[in-house]
Amino acid sequence: MKKLIYIVIVIAVLGVVGFKLMSNKEQMAAKAAVAEIKSDAIPVAITEVKSAKLDKSFTAQGNFAPIQSLTLLSETQGQITRVLKRRGDRVKAGELLVQVENNTMAADLATAETNAEKAKRDLERFENLAAGDAITKRQLEDARLAAKSTQAQLVAARQRLNKTRITAPISGEINEIFVEVGSYLNPGSKLYDIVNVDKLKLVVKASESEVLLISKGDKVTVKADAGASQEYEGIVTAIAAKADLTLKFDVEVEVKNAANNNLRAGMYGTAYFEVADQRDALLLPREAIVGSIQNPSVYLVKDGKASLRKVSVGTVTQDQVEIQEGVQPGEKVVQSGQINLREGVKVSVL
Repeated sequence: MKKLIYIVIVIAVLGVVGFKLMSNKEQMAAKAAVAEIKSDAIPVAITEVKSAKLDKSFTAQGNFAPIQSLTLLSETQGQITRVLKRRGDRVKAGELLVQVENNTMAADLATAETNAEKAKRDLERFENLAAGDAITKRQLEDARLAAKSTQAQLVAARQRLNKTRITAPISGEINEIFVEVGSYLNPGSKLYDIVNVDKLKLVVKASESEVLLISKGDKVTVKADAGASQEYEGIVTAIAAKADLTLKFDVEVEVKNAANNNLRAGMYGTAYFEVADQRDALLLPREAIVGSIQNPSVYLVKDGKASLRKVSVGTVTQDQVEIQEGVQPGEKVVQSGQINLREGVKVSVL
């Protein structure tokens, strides 16, 4: 009898323990489900698009281009005997670059000089004879034509010989070389690419409101994105008379390079146009921008979800960005936490 009672008690205890374990398991599952639901919402900090006063000063971006750049072509034919300048070398205008074999041209010049001298003397003799009516006017005219013809042949021979000495038409740096000693040239053969980066031009885009604030000759502060700590002085040299399809105007800024020519053609640069006036602007913290300043977007928070939107930016300061298009005042924009966001993801505001 006692044994039966013990068995019943043990079964009852086991039942209570089992029920308790099942209850705890359900509670743990419920908590896990809640945690999983909460984990779907990514925590972010938000800010609002605010209207504020901003200097009418503005920045514009573009690429540096050389003030002079050309591909040097051959004007003669013949075999190259000397190449004096290589890629990367600095050259001055008029400096010898290539010497072409010139024996034939030198011989042609000597012949042309002899013929021209003979024709000159013949003309002098014929003029003396004509003064005494010893020859006809036709003979005198033929002598004059022969003198002019041989003189023209002499000039042409000199030019052909001079063209065997190929010199630099501009000062600059050899960016590419296309010939070697022994190469045979024909008229039109490519010889060198020469780039002058002592001065560069930065062509930037200005909106219709910005272009009215600048004039030709204005001084501009210029920086290269690759070396933002160094500033260069630029001068506005040209302003487009017509806007492009995006209603932007090309503004050309001439920039004097540093002594070591550390600015290179093709680098990305920013021009700062200082204007002593203020205007209304929509501002966001710079950290709210997703992507680059050249291709910016922001995440808006709507109905607890993230929504990516393209924006157009204007003036960029150290910690703020002017928003020209894409968002409206009062809209909620993610300021931090964007790294984990994507379109439509749930967010929780910190």
